[in-house]
Amino acid sequence: IPRGKAAEDRDEHIKTLRNHVASEIGAIAKPRQILIVDELPKTRSGKIMRRLLRDIAENRELGDTTTLADQTVMNLITNGLTNQKSQED
Repeated sequence: IPRGKAAEDRDEHIKTLRNHVASEIGAIAKPRQILIVDELPKTRSGKIMRRLLRDIAENRELGDTTTLADQTVMNLITNGLTNQKSQED
């Protein structure tokens, strides 16, 4: 989750991240998509629910979301990913 100046210019931040991966690991490892979000799905105790992020990334139906502190976060991430995919087409 970007903070400060990185949050202001998301496109530049995505470009910087992709270039960093290419220089550190290799061009073949550059991620196709990077989605910058304002919040991650967390439990009430603050743990990030990586399982739900994997579900979204792999186009699977979301599992149990009853333990999320804020259920709207998943809608924002899903909508952001859908919008990003439609812009690429």
